[in-house]
Amino acid sequence: MQRHPVGTTSMVDSVPLETAKAVIDAAEQRADEIDNPMVITVANSEGNLVAQHRMDGAWLASVDISRNKAYTAAALDMPTDELAEPTKPGESLYGLQNTNQGRMVIFGGGYPLERDGEVVGAIGVSGGEVAQDMDVAQSGVDKFDDLSS
Repeated sequence: MQRHPVGTTSMVDSVPLETAKAVIDAAEQRADEIDNPMVITVANSEGNLVAQHRMDGAWLASVDISRNKAYTAAALDMPTDELAEPTKPGESLYGLQNTNQGRMVIFGGGYPLERDGEVVGAIGVSGGEVAQDMDVAQSGVDKFDDLSS
């Protein structure tokens, strides 16, 4: 995947604000359905913030966690839940969560956003149990996919 130098990400390989807002709206709707307030973050392909929304009643700690989930998914081009096994003691990525100034998240709730097979951004969700975070984030991914097709 081709990356651009910092500050030069084009709109073709990024997530425009209007798209990020639609992704957040879809994720928020799912969070409402499961009655769990969340913080939802959309980042660009470099893990930099595009938009973030904290639902009423969502934990303050989830602000950083959701942003870091989006950062991790973008930085590694993979869902954050796929990091649980390889970061266990004795495994190849053990200690990964201590890198990047502590921004790497090794549990579910972060997903890359892809367009034409390229990672153009990421979503991170925090505020519930990991399975709930993943469910709500997947709603955002699904909306992004609908908008990109």
